[in-house]
Amino acid sequence: MITIAAESPVQAVLSDLMARHAEAMHADTPPESIHMLDAADLAAPGIFFYVMREDGRPVGMGAVKRIGPAEGEIKSMHVLSELRGRGLARRMLDHLVSAAKAEGITRLSLETGSQQGFAPARRLYQTAGFVPCPPFADYRDDPMSVYMTRSLA
Repeated sequence: MITIAAESPVQAVLSDLMARHAEAMHADTPPESIHMLDAADLAAPGIFFYVMREDGRPVGMGAVKRIGPAEGEIKSMHVLSELRGRGLARRMLDHLVSAAKAEGITRLSLETGSQQGFAPARRLYQTAGFVPCPPFADYRDDPMSVYMTRSLA
């Protein structure tokens, strides 16, 4: 059984999930182009963090960070690699979009990698209605980054 619920990102049981997310982000991205948040940063006010569990085991995570009165950003979305291809990332993305709407967010944006390894993520976001956009919030042009946005209004 798959569940998605709001939880604290600072839990020992999430350490493997967090470590595997960090490893994936560092695999082919230079440090200056990595914009992921660690567990402590994900626990900050204005960030809504969710854990996906399968039969109680953490298998995915995602967060929405408020970046303006009605604007949000998807942060640290990750599903364990061995479970990909089952639609779990889409379930997490749909949950994050719904959660953002419930928080009054009418524009949701994200930053992801431009490398080939991020192609499945970019396709997922495109099929969910996200379109390319210029850098937003504190981001700057970076050839390693793709910026996308979607209206939730």
